[in-house]
Amino acid sequence: MLDYKFIKDNLEAVKKNISDRNMSADADIVVKLYDERTALTTELQSLQQKRNANAASMKQKLDADTRAKYVEEGKALKDKISEIEAKLNKTEEELDEAARQIPNMAHPDVPVGKVDTENLEVKKVGTPRKFDFQPKDHVTLGEELDIIDFDRGTKVSGPKFYYLKNEAVFLEQALIMYALNILRKHGFTTFITPDVAKEEILKGIGFNPRGNESNVYSIEEEGTCLVATAEITLGGFHSGEILDKNALPLMYCGLSHCFRREAGAAGHFSKGLYRVHQFDKVEMFVYALPEQSDALHEKLRLIEEEIFTGLGLPFRVVDTCTGDLGAPAYRKWDLEAWMPGRSDAEHPDGDYGEVTSTSNCTDYQARRLNVKYHDDDGKNKYVHMLNGTAIAVGRAMLAIIENYQNEDGSVTIPEALVPFCGFDKIGPKTNVVSPVYKTKK
Repeated sequence: MLDYKFIKDNLEAVKKNISDRNMSADADIVVKLYDERTALTTELQSLQQKRNANAASMKQKLDADTRAKYVEEGKALKDKISEIEAKLNKTEEELDEAARQIPNMAHPDVPVGKVDTENLEVKKVGTPRKFDFQPKDHVTLGEELDIIDFDRGTKVSGPKFYYLKNEAVFLEQALIMYALNILRKHGFTTFITPDVAKEEILKGIGFNPRGNESNVYSIEEEGTCLVATAEITLGGFHSGEILDKNALPLMYCGLSHCFRREAGAAGHFSKGLYRVHQFDKVEMFVYALPEQSDALHEKLRLIEEEIFTGLGLPFRVVDTCTGDLGAPAYRKWDLEAWMPGRSDAEHPDGDYGEVTSTSNCTDYQARRLNVKYHDDDGKNKYVHMLNGTAIAVGRAMLAIIENYQNEDGSVTIPEALVPFCGFDKIGPKTNVVSPVYKTKK
């Protein structure tokens, strides 16, 4: 969250930022509650000083009447202190809740806009392939090659679940190992993270664990949730800690399952692997000094570019507009890979679709999670936190299947993945009896 005093001192800028982000939050109530908390804290401290003075006077030799007077005054002070403490606690709770609705300030260079179509393209890498045959989308190819089964995923688990089969199993593991090896080369500490996190950790990162607008699965009566990304578990790893300044930046990467409700997500381009309820992802997460975070944000984006350039996939980089930024993000870069299957009347040859993002969240998450470093001036200050997707396996697989398809229906494996896969092509199955059974009526 933002610092309360910062909100008060920069009220108009904060309110404009809320508007630019197309969000609903009340900065005025934060300032009002902050002032009330300050006044209550001052009053409480004054009462506590009077109580201490009263207690000191009681230690002296006093006649009965004077002692009775101090006793009565002490009881009145105790009652008043209890009253003010209750008011202060309530005000602090309300202030915390209101302040959590305020998004992070956006970088001055972030384009102002309401929807993702207003994101600013800053770079293109590679040229989309021109097919000399009619390309298929990954859903059709996955079913024809017998490597993805969406129908049975829906039958067993519900919509937006799926089975990976045969070569797709190895392709998924290859993508994970490929990404992890690149990150190891860049000095990241590798983790396999828990798939469950406490609600307070989700709130600290900026996820809403409850309600109709929540994108996460809550575990009833446990106070925990299935994680939507390893950003949650890596961000919570040092919660409540004071880090050694000389150890920063800490560069972590985590492999996890990711679970997302994707409530309301629909449409032609959300089909198949693009938007699902469960997928695997390798996530980058960095704890940094404030003066390091801008450069490290650029580093994370360049690593994402390295990963997708190595896969031979055409992509573009966009600077995410204010209305498409998540609340914690100060700035966010998205990588969008070319996807031939995203064709329509306006884009007959396909279009770009998001495959990774990387965000600099400055100290917004650190304040919520209370992660600090001990500075040279002897003070404890909040770290900056950054995150970025190395590989979201489903979307990377989607892009590979569609871009590397051949006229005979096969799919060539990118050269960088062949050593991990053990094969260089996924071909149509021949002489295989499919285990199809009659459906009970």
